[in-house]
This record gives sequence, C-alpha cells and structure tokens, in this order.
Amino acid sequence: MTYKTLLGGGLAASLLALTAGTASAQDYTFRLHHFLGAQSPAQTQMLEPWARAVEENSGGQVKIEIFPSMTLGGRPTELVSQARDGVVDLIWVVNGYTPGLFPRTEAFELPTVYLNDPVATNLAMFDMFDGSLAEDYRGLEVMFLHVHAGQGIQMASKEVRSPDDIAGTDLRIPTRTGAWVIEALGANPVAMPVPELPQALSKGVVDGAFIPWEIIPALNVQDQTDYQIEGADMTRFGTTTFQVSMNQGRWDGLPEDIQKAFRDASDRDWVAEVGQIWRDIDNAGIKVATDAGNTHITLTEDETAAFMDKLGPVVDRWVEEVSGQNIDGAALVEEARAAIEKNAAQ
Repeated sequence: MTYKTLLGGGLAASLLALTAGTASAQDYTFRLHHFLGAQSPAQTQMLEPWARAVEENSGGQVKIEIFPSMTLGGRPTELVSQARDGVVDLIWVVNGYTPGLFPRTEAFELPTVYLNDPVATNLAMFDMFDGSLAEDYRGLEVMFLHVHAGQGIQMASKEVRSPDDIAGTDLRIPTRTGAWVIEALGANPVAMPVPELPQALSKGVVDGAFIPWEIIPALNVQDQTDYQIEGADMTRFGTTTFQVSMNQGRWDGLPEDIQKAFRDASDRDWVAEVGQIWRDIDNAGIKVATDAGNTHITLTEDETAAFMDKLGPVVDRWVEEVSGQNIDGAALVEEARAAIEKNAAQ
C-alpha cells in the first residue's frame, strides 16, 4: 500500500468521522408550527428562548425549526389536528381554536376564576395537570400550558364603563367561554383567529374585541381602536389558555435523555417566567396604544363589580356544559381558584 493510498484512506476516514460527528450533533429535528408572525413577542420572547433551551439541554442533539404565520399550511383552527396527525411535530396554539376539545383546562379561562395574574395561573395549571387536566390532551404530549394577561375590552369608537355600554355590539372572541362572556353582557360574539381582527375592525364587521393588550403592536390594533378598557387592579374578563404540544408518537419514540431535555426546559420555573413574559408584553402593548392617542380606561371598583355580577352566571353555564362530559366542573373551578390563590401568595 502506497503512501498516497494511506493518505487517501486516512482523509476519507477523517471526512467520514467529521460527517458522522456533524450528524450526531443534530440527530433530532422538530418543526414547530404556530399562527402569529416571526416578530411577535410570542415567538421572539417565548418560543425561541424555549427552543434554544431544549437544544442546549440536549447537548446539540436537538434542532427546533420554528414556522410562524401558518407557513406550513392550513388555518390556526387546524393546528391541533396537525400535531395529533403528525403533520408537524410541535404546535403553539390557542386551546379555544378547537372549541370543547380541552374542557377541563377551560376552567382557567372563566371570568371570576382568572382575574389578573398570569404567573399564578400558569403555575396552577402546572400543579393540576397530571391529576386534573391531562385527559384533555390525548394524542398530544404537552410541553407546557400558559395564559395571557387576560381579556381587556378594545373598542373601535365606543367608550365603555358599564355592561349596558356593551349591549348590542358585535365583539370578537377566540374561545367559547369568551363567547359566553360576551353573551352574558348582552353583546354578540364573533369568533375568528386573531390575525383576522384588524380587517374585521376596519370593515366594521366587529365593534371591538375581548383581547389582551399584548396583541396591539403585533397587529397595529391601536390604529383601529380608540378605547382600551379593563377593571380595577388590572382585573380582566377571563383569559385564554394556550399549549405547546408535541405529537404523541414522536414523543414516545424519543430516548429518555432527549425527553429530559424538553422536560427540563418546560419546568415550573419556566411556566412562571412565561407568565411574567406575557404580563410584560401586555404592559408594553397598552403603552403603544396610549402613545398613539388611545384612551386607556381603568374601571372603578364599583364599575368592575357591575361587570362581575353579570359574568358570574358564565361559570354556572360552564359547569352545566361540562357535566354532560362527566366532568365535575364545580370541583374543577374550586380547585383552580384555590391553586391560583396559593401560587399568588408565594
């Protein structure tokens, strides 16, 4: 064997080793699909840091590719089925885009259950998941659940200070529990994914929306509204639950160390951080609106109580609704309230 042959063989072996090393550095690639834009705070402040944490935890074996704005096809309402069917590996989605599919988790969306604390609510869902919520998520492996800062009232041109001011208007909401809130106030719910809201406002399809402040800069809602209204002490009129979940089959096929990389990135500390992220971006959103000249109304305690009196029956309606699915809604509401209160006090 000549020196040239040895050199060639050594070079080939080196290249093979290098190629193998490169391949092993990212053995597991996942596609994460969601409905907002690449520059939305949901992606830049939550999904991207979480994905990078998983990758780091895995020692470089995992790569998570994020596909915003439904770039892999379909509508936001199809994200859950895309994950369950294995069309994509991971999703971030509003639970309520598929109404009634996650009934137990809806307890946290209800007005008078959720008031104003996304950190405590995220922790409460984390604590209750295995015992009380997991059955909602068959076919999915939940990475984490979270809420946003809660539904404020954003109106195109009408000032709102009482439930009577809402009556008869058409208002956008993403979830069925939110629709019940609007109906309880004598208004008409209009369901639509949030990216459709600006056009609906500009064309007068809706008079306003029950939605948090964080979405204002992402969709330039300040250009289509004059008023942002919330209750005393940042009280909101319910909230929305979200999930980051993986296809169950994909999860079950992963080795324990890769599963651990995901679990460690999705722990209790992380869901608390997510709650604070959404509180902070909500605060930034309302600043965009007021800087644009919009009026931010904080209701008095008496005005807030008038809304809550109207919204109490929404909880009763939900309890009755889920009883048809053999779910003890009253017990879930009590457990959720207690868990939120406990975590808020810590």
